[in-house]
Amino acid sequence: MALAGTGGAAFSFSTTGSMTDYAAAVAVARAKLPEHPELIDFVRFATLAANGHNTQPWHFGVAEGRIAINPDFARRTPVVDPDDHHLFASLGCAAENLALAAAAGGRGGQLRFDPTGDGSVVLELGAGLARRTALFEAIPVRQSTRADYDGRLVATADLEALAAAARVSGVDLILLTDRQQVERVLDLVVAGNTAQLDDPAFVHELKDWLRFNPRQALEAGDGLFSAASGNPTAPAWLGGFMFDLLFRVATENDKYARQLRSSAGLAIFVSERDDKDHWIRAGRACQRFALQATALGLKHAFVNQPVEIAALRPQLAGLVGMPGRRPDIVMRFGYGPTLPFSPRRPVEAVLASL
Repeated sequence: MALAGTGGAAFSFSTTGSMTDYAAAVAVARAKLPEHPELIDFVRFATLAANGHNTQPWHFGVAEGRIAINPDFARRTPVVDPDDHHLFASLGCAAENLALAAAAGGRGGQLRFDPTGDGSVVLELGAGLARRTALFEAIPVRQSTRADYDGRLVATADLEALAAAARVSGVDLILLTDRQQVERVLDLVVAGNTAQLDDPAFVHELKDWLRFNPRQALEAGDGLFSAASGNPTAPAWLGGFMFDLLFRVATENDKYARQLRSSAGLAIFVSERDDKDHWIRAGRACQRFALQATALGLKHAFVNQPVEIAALRPQLAGLVGMPGRRPDIVMRFGYGPTLPFSPRRPVEAVLASL
């Protein structure tokens, strides 16, 4: 029996990989910025930004005087994000990390939207003193924590710090901590989640980006790793089987209700215009919010169902006092556990010539 058990464990290890190896790879990706960084070090920090389904939908063009972030449409998610709104918001998240890292390395400069072609974000690099801010220091330890939080409230001073950090021209931030307002948003989250899970194409697209074990996550370098959501790891075949068996509307809606009710509040980002430039700005604002939250010891996670289902957007806009505008991003925040980090592709995989 002991021999059989040992063999079973060895078989499981060989098919799922090791969390120790996974943690070592994560440590490399999230290592501190060197004292004398190269431009590719700034790119590495940019890739640690939040992004939809962890698709990492970007290419970086690096030259001596600038770094451009271009969309990688091969990594788009056409079901959940048919107009590429989240894709361009993800570019904004990466751009904010890039700007903070460049400033920390003494190459701080200005971000601008380049509307030519498919649209991109460009950081014009400068030269000067290194500025290592609290937001910069939070970059390698920020994570989207898709777990229950502990229900504690956030102090008024910290809420003010979050709002101040997230100020980006062209984007409004609405912070909701009133429980009745949170419940109204929860109703929209549940309605959106129900619509999505009733769509086989949505479920199929989501499953394509799931990584059920360390080996899968390391080999792909992207996607939604089960351990990063607090779920057990499993061989790919078993993980897929269990997903098909257990991924149900009622269970997921109950999970979201529990998670939102355990959160301290919600952050809703609404840009002034519905175009690529402002989608990127919304991404920058939400990344700054996430980094400030991390610096304050808070966790955050996205609950974007009310902005992903087009029919629900007007209701959310009205709820937050922004009728006629398109809400961009919904995040919950609060005090919660630290989970394993999501994977990232190596810098070499995201570089492209300018």
